Amino acid sequence: MASSFLLFLLIFLSVSSFILLSESQKTSKPNSFVLQLQKDPKTKLYVTNIYKRTPSQKVPFVVDLNGRLLWVTCEKSYRSSTYHAPRCRSTQCSRADSHYCHICSTRDGPGCHNNTCGVMSMNPVTGLTAMSELAQDVLSIQSTQGSNPGPMVRVPQFLFTCAPSLLLQRGLPSTVQGVAGLGHSPISLPTQLASHFGSAGFAPTFALCLAPKGIMFFGDSPYYMLPNVDITRPLSYTPLIISPQGEYYMEVKSIKINDKDVPIDTALLSINKQGVGGTKLSTINPYTILHHSIFKAVTQIFSKELSAIPQVKPVAPFGACFNSKRFKNSRVGPGVPNIDLVLHDKHVMWRIYGANSLVEAAPGVSCLAFVDGGMKNNGASIIIGAYQMENNLVQFDMARSRLGFSSSLLFYKTSCNNFNFTAIP
Repeated sequence: MASSFLLFLLIFLSVSSFILLSESQKTSKPNSFVLQLQKDPKTKLYVTNIYKRTPSQKVPFVVDLNGRLLWVTCEKSYRSSTYHAPRCRSTQCSRADSHYCHICSTRDGPGCHNNTCGVMSMNPVTGLTAMSELAQDVLSIQSTQGSNPGPMVRVPQFLFTCAPSLLLQRGLPSTVQGVAGLGHSPISLPTQLASHFGSAGFAPTFALCLAPKGIMFFGDSPYYMLPNVDITRPLSYTPLIISPQGEYYMEVKSIKINDKDVPIDTALLSINKQGVGGTKLSTINPYTILHHSIFKAVTQIFSKELSAIPQVKPVAPFGACFNSKRFKNSRVGPGVPNIDLVLHDKHVMWRIYGANSLVEAAPGVSCLAFVDGGMKNNGASIIIGAYQMENNLVQFDMARSRLGFSSSLLFYKTSCNNFNFTAIP
């Protein structure tokens, strides 16, 4: 009898230990990841530090929302014991859509091997491109449960390109070593994270919360800002449109200012068969760019609705500027007419308040933060710039093909500067 009880006790303890271990492993899986963003004051581009290589090293990158991959310069200081350049016609080459065998005439090293995959890298500011070597190495990223940073997690064979240093020569901050692309493509940063951790239930979703000291999330919500505000709660959703080049668009049906319709040629708001028109989102353009006819109409209506405030001489690159000393302040910036982007449904609107529609261009001078894109018809008619996304949560949900947007978080007494980067002990 005693031996039977002892056997039962041993089985019970073994099963209990297995369940506890399973639950521990389950809860320890990364739910999401987080990267801190910093706005470069000179270029107004957003920079993030990503840990790469062995031994691990912090590397600064410009964040390009529509970039197809992560590239870094390797010519001088790339040292890593885990660097690997996949051979031509390998599985990695196919994944990167590479059909070119890279040949290098100088000494072997990171970025310079024969019979490896050649992939084109691009400076997103200047548009300059260069053939680069496809490579693999360790990437480490900080996990989070939504409110604090957690342990660093490794991706052992992250694909990227080793690009020539000439791509850094113009338009980018002097401190960066490359560009981190977030576009919808096979080897972009969010795609690789979702692929690597997908079996653990990791969602193919990422979100931007731009600010001078902002944040970027990978994986599903919730996301919290101090003081314990779930910034996903105010999200509204609209269909996410992805171009053949992997760029992110949304459908804008019309624009309202102070609830008044702005007269616009609606043909400009649709993407035609040549891929021209529509509304794209961008972290590379500091301010929203409007097709000339849209810019003219928006500027005229906004100025008319703000006729009580004296206009002053415009400050380039803006078209309408005002005496900022005459503005009344509110929680969401200067008290000016709201600008509404009416989306796929007339009841779904992305509202732009004064904090995102006006920018201080000179002491005592605030300008409408939209730029004239001219009459050219070779791209998007509207490009939503980074300034209009600041202190707004913008979520890119690939699984549901939808774009989430919060409008200004200042309404909720928080901002994108307010993530608690104090690690949980």
